[in-house]
Amino acid sequence: MGVTTFTHEYCSSVAPPRLFKGLITDSSTLLPKLLPQLIKDVTIIQGDGEAGTIEQVNFAQAIPFKYLKHRIDVVDKENLVCKYTMIEGDPLGEKLESIAYEVNFEATSDGGCICKMTSKYNAIGDAEIKEEEVKEGRESSIGICRVVEAYLLENPQIYA
Repeated sequence: MGVTTFTHEYCSSVAPPRLFKGLITDSSTLLPKLLPQLIKDVTIIQGDGEAGTIEQVNFAQAIPFKYLKHRIDVVDKENLVCKYTMIEGDPLGEKLESIAYEVNFEATSDGGCICKMTSKYNAIGDAEIKEEEVKEGRESSIGICRVVEAYLLENPQIYA
């Protein structure tokens, strides 16, 4: 099994703790509310939202994928770090066993933050994962960041 790693960053004018809460700790309620055209609902299959929790994301009918399951590996609210692994679902296709993510939120001097995401694609057998194959997923995650950021900028009292 080969592992292919990709990283990307997203700069935001929202303070790190607010963006962390919107994208990580409150995402199961916030994302279906803000993106009903993409996400039907998020259900906790096991756990309490902390490490070891398994969540199922059910996609809206317009999306070619039906669902995915994440296992939350680390939620560090003090250092604003989250690690989770996609363990099941349509986005894995026939090439991937899992995708491990690490997301860090770092403060910037202007009061905003940089969201750094590392994705490790764990291939089945000798399958190769090329950057162009993961481009759509990366663009989708950046799009979600932008929607949450816009919501938090329009509602400064949320997670203040």
